[in-house]
Amino acid sequence: MKICKLGEEVLRQQCEPVKEEEINDEFRALLDEMFETMVSANGVGLAAPQVGIAKRFFVVMADDNVRRVFINPEIIKTSSDLVDYEEGCLSIPGVYENIQRPSQVTISALNEKGKRFIIEDATDLLARVIQHENDHLNGILYIDRGDKEFAEKTTEQFKRRAERAAKKEAAKAAKKRSIEAKIAAKAEKKGI
Repeated sequence: MKICKLGEEVLRQQCEPVKEEEINDEFRALLDEMFETMVSANGVGLAAPQVGIAKRFFVVMADDNVRRVFINPEIIKTSSDLVDYEEGCLSIPGVYENIQRPSQVTISALNEKGKRFIIEDATDLLARVIQHENDHLNGILYIDRGDKEFAEKTTEQFKRRAERAAKKEAAKAAKKRSIEAKIAAKAEKKGI
């Protein structure tokens, strides 16, 4: 699956809840694909908007290597004590920043079978990843929770990257059209 990068609109959208009837075999296959994408990109969490889907679900495989699916999650409680941790994101590759978040979190969600579950007082990396991925469902990126200047600089950097990539693609497409036109002109000249 293609992972959306900073600057793509879907990453800033408020995601829609997943309907009960949408949780089926096709949906579970999508979840498997998300896990594969996340693992191959060396991630520990991946939210639906990161793969272009503006729906409220994410997958996590933190330091305990347990595959967890969170559909229509609700953070019920967070601890008052905060911890700093250097965060990164598959949608903002190569950029890291210390972000302060609650050290514990309690979350309620549906699993891949549509059954409600609660994880009480998750800590460490699991707590961090749950909060990070849940933010994605509300159009919030980790850089929004850190230094404002850093966020602006990072956003500008990714905007320039996207512009360069678009120019490169346009030049490639123009070259392809030119080659095709030359081939067509030669073929016409030969009477083919």
